[in-house]
Amino acid sequence: MKNRILLLLAIVNTGILFCQTTVSGIVTDTKNNPIVGANVYLEGTYDGAFTTENGKFSFETTETGTQTLVVSILSFDPHYEIGDVKYFENLQIQLIESINALTGVTLTAGTFEAGDNSKVSVLKPLDIVTTAGAAGDFVAALQTLPGTTTVNEDGRLFVRGGSAEETQVFIDGLRVFQPFNATANNMPTRGRFSPFLFKGITFSTGGYSAEYGQALSSVLLLNTTDVPDQEKTDISVMSVGGGLGHTKIWGDESLSLNTSYINLSPYEALIPSNQGVSWNSPYESISGEAVFRSKGEKSMFKLYTGFNNADLDINQEDINFDDFVRFRLKNNNLYFNSSYKYFFENDWSVTTGAAISWDTNDIDLREDTIETKETATHLKVKAKKNFSNRFNLTLGSELFNTDYEETFSTNDGFTFDSNYDDQLWAGFTEADIFFSNQFAIKLGVRGEHSSLIKDFTVSPRISVAYKPGDKGQFSLAYGDFYQNPITNVAKYGEPLVSEKTSHYILNYQYVGDGKTFRAEGYYKDYDNLVKYDTELPQFNSNFTNQGNGYAAGVDVFWRDNKSIDNLDYWVSYSYLDTERDFRNFTGRATPNFAPKHNFSVVTKYWMDKLRSQVGVSYSYGSGRPYNNPNSEAFMAEKTRAFNNLSVNWAYLIDQQKILYFSVSNVLGFNNISDYQYANTPNTNGVYNRRAITPPADSFFFVGFFWTISTDGKSNQLDNL
Repeated sequence: MKNRILLLLAIVNTGILFCQTTVSGIVTDTKNNPIVGANVYLEGTYDGAFTTENGKFSFETTETGTQTLVVSILSFDPHYEIGDVKYFENLQIQLIESINALTGVTLTAGTFEAGDNSKVSVLKPLDIVTTAGAAGDFVAALQTLPGTTTVNEDGRLFVRGGSAEETQVFIDGLRVFQPFNATANNMPTRGRFSPFLFKGITFSTGGYSAEYGQALSSVLLLNTTDVPDQEKTDISVMSVGGGLGHTKIWGDESLSLNTSYINLSPYEALIPSNQGVSWNSPYESISGEAVFRSKGEKSMFKLYTGFNNADLDINQEDINFDDFVRFRLKNNNLYFNSSYKYFFENDWSVTTGAAISWDTNDIDLREDTIETKETATHLKVKAKKNFSNRFNLTLGSELFNTDYEETFSTNDGFTFDSNYDDQLWAGFTEADIFFSNQFAIKLGVRGEHSSLIKDFTVSPRISVAYKPGDKGQFSLAYGDFYQNPITNVAKYGEPLVSEKTSHYILNYQYVGDGKTFRAEGYYKDYDNLVKYDTELPQFNSNFTNQGNGYAAGVDVFWRDNKSIDNLDYWVSYSYLDTERDFRNFTGRATPNFAPKHNFSVVTKYWMDKLRSQVGVSYSYGSGRPYNNPNSEAFMAEKTRAFNNLSVNWAYLIDQQKILYFSVSNVLGFNNISDYQYANTPNTNGVYNRRAITPPADSFFFVGFFWTISTDGKSNQLDNL
């Protein structure tokens, strides 16, 4: 009996042995390098093995029929083989590297990021407001980046040979129609926004996404904070006014408010402006902003609003008048912006938004008056689908409506009205394709139609990025960009078409070990630029789209915050070669706002024993072209070079109280931005001139900032 049992067990074991199947093969990457330690197994069973040093695997299984073989290892996409198990022998399996959102390639051509969570940031939100000379203004801080030009008599963003009107500003993806405060001629302006409401900034110097349009040169994207970390109150007392801010949190909802009052009268009484300018009533404004946020399980709702009321009354020298010319301005601006984003379970997300703006100006110029009123709206819907970590698709549509009215009146009863009403529709789609952690491409197209100029445009956009190593990468971008004629032209209702540029950009960026190096070459081709045959656009001007031009250059950026303890610094340099035939130009020439060389150095040093941060910034711009009617050559002469050395000092009285000092142009450089020539020559046949200079060579600022927060540690150092 015992022998029979042993014989039966032997027969069973032999049957099992003959029923087993060997699963074997080799696992490599796409470059045929063996992958060690990959887990290879039959799905739903315990049968499997790990790959050896040469990438091989082998194991036995009693499973039969159709099976699923799974190969998985960290940093690679899972691989599946489905079929009859008896064919799973001597397999050649190649794994594809998975896309790593933290270390993989990213598209950087033409784009500067400022955000604490951005892996490609060259600036942080703190930098926007701690840069000496910036005085908390976004634009002044961005002017230390390559590709920008400091036009000190204007204050707006001039990018890569483009005028200020060629840059557009967006908050949470929605257009801001009047992003800068109103001001007088040759008086620099500032942005309307308070820095502490925003979590990050994207500044594109060219080649930007198909989601955005109506900007020939660049876009500035501001993103409001999603969820504040704590409740707090900010109090500021300054030499030019004061401010108050507060954040309140109710569970998943929060509200941030801030208001400020600015009055330059006390400052002007102590430090009068330069000759050529006198104030009847220095600049005075009251402004405020608010952001309401409501966070759901799969949604986010934001409502942003800002208002500004400003007055100024100034006398300015004019070469064509014996007496000073009086300019009075009252500006009122109100802006609303709301956005809602919902995340669906199938990796779709939908974002909707709406913005509306009201802006009015009452201007007295000598004995004439000008009244303007603009109402503008923006409606937008955008959908995004993440099909995988290698491919995502964005598509959307938006509508802009602008209603502009202007009335010009003289003291003898003459009145002239000009206006326009435009509905601009746009549709866009864009795909991000990641072939590997080393190679990615962005493809997009945007279409626009304007009811004002009855013109339909199609704008292709493409960006390619290649990352040869862990810290450096190359990017290449191309795109077409269109923009309607600006308000000063559109209000006369002439039959024009959209102005156009094409951007070509090559970029290299290195980020690692606390250092950032960035070099970018570009070429911009302008076409259909607006021209007119009068000094300024007016009702009897002859308008055409026969203008054209180009801009080419190289931008270089270096930042280092690790080599020297407590020291953070960056260096920027831009070379610009540009000419254009536009406006009232008699031929191609370099515009006054486009110097050939721009250079800046920004340093910030923390002194622990003195509880202080000291900042020093230096900016240089080569001479700017201007036209001398006494010379036969057009725009052939240049001003002296621009120089500005600014310093600041933030002293922590205690953890939540800060005393702050800053001085711009501390050495008092006498900068000249342009010259104004007389309309007619003198008796000797010579056109007299006067230099256009800043209203003050230097600006002094003193402030006290106090934060009252839940943790007792927060302060406003990031707002200075």
